[in-house]
Amino acid sequence: MSTVALIDYGSGNLRSAEKALARAASEHGTAHKIVVTADPKIVAKAERIVLPGVGAFADCMRGLKTLPGMVDALTEAVMGHLVPFLGICVGMQLMASVGREFGDHPGLDWIAGDVIRMTPGDPTLKIPHMGWNELSITRSHPLFAGLERGAHAYFVHSYVIRPRDNADILATTDYGAPFAAAVGRGNIVGTQFHPEKSQAVGLAILGNFLNWKP
Repeated sequence: MSTVALIDYGSGNLRSAEKALARAASEHGTAHKIVVTADPKIVAKAERIVLPGVGAFADCMRGLKTLPGMVDALTEAVMGHLVPFLGICVGMQLMASVGREFGDHPGLDWIAGDVIRMTPGDPTLKIPHMGWNELSITRSHPLFAGLERGAHAYFVHSYVIRPRDNADILATTDYGAPFAAAVGRGNIVGTQFHPEKSQAVGLAILGNFLNWKP
């Protein structure tokens, strides 16, 4: 049975993500075993890796680094062995070169760019951005296979990733201004929204990730 390593580094809604991934595996017939883990040895052997994230960029990056060997195991698996990887919310933002929340903090640097505070053009829009918003697919990708036009996903965040190369943006959402709702390159993808909280749309995306062969 293929393993999906859901990384536990103290910064994610693990229970919801675990349940959603397990349901997606069942509904899509992938037979994946979802393993919540803080063990880099399990991550190194996983067939797929998911990195959730809730909170401040620096805190999440610090939490990842406090797990001995985890960043090295992640980098070797994802960038060296090209293991399919999904980052969720701050887990996606950590793929950037730098996060600019309460100062500048180095990220994993898998997607060149930075993470900046949202600045909607409409001053009446509240930050953090919370709620359901429409996804606008900007580049065809297996992650969004079968999604209907106008699909909505659930967001909770105050910061957004700003890739240096717009070709890394897979989908956008508008909240006073367009921002990257999903990014990807090669074997890595990330969503600013929470697929584990996005009901049928989220389960479809997670199922597509489990079936994805980059």
